[in-house]
Amino acid sequence: MTKQINIGFLIYPDVVQLDVMGAYQVLAFPPNATIHLIWKTLEPIKSNEGLIITPTQTFDRCPTLDVICVPGGGMGQVEVMQDKTVLDFLQRISDKAQYITSVCTGSLILAKANLLNGYQATCHWAFREHLAALGVEIIPQRVLIDRDRLTGAGVTSGIDFGLTLVSLLWGEDMAKMAQLMMEY
Repeated sequence: MTKQINIGFLIYPDVVQLDVMGAYQVLAFPPNATIHLIWKTLEPIKSNEGLIITPTQTFDRCPTLDVICVPGGGMGQVEVMQDKTVLDFLQRISDKAQYITSVCTGSLILAKANLLNGYQATCHWAFREHLAALGVEIIPQRVLIDRDRLTGAGVTSGIDFGLTLVSLLWGEDMAKMAQLMMEY
């Protein structure tokens, strides 16, 4: 695949940085991938662990995305789940995305944005009941694919999630090369 692939990660205060960075590391490997870190403003935000992450795109200026990924936030996702601006952005940007995805409790945010209605999904084991309460059918897998929705379980599953997505977008050979280069 030679077409440029635009991948966007929603980042927000108290996001779990490894939910972002595990998948980011893998998805940055293909040469025609462009990754955007998206938030309301370009002001740096602090992750759940205290790492400062700087957004590269705002909601208003976000390009059309091939993939939107919503990482979890430990408890940081709770506020985001109530934020109409975020939920509206996810609904709008997802209309044209090839894949709508999440890692860990990011699936709770997708569910709150009504983007998992009628889909199976997974998330961190400690939050499965919360996801089910939002009307999502839970399948306890490390990475789950249901049509154009990909969800990863807990934090480190973001690497497996990334490799799965690379395989879908660029083929198994590219995913194997990324895995080899990361010694994973």
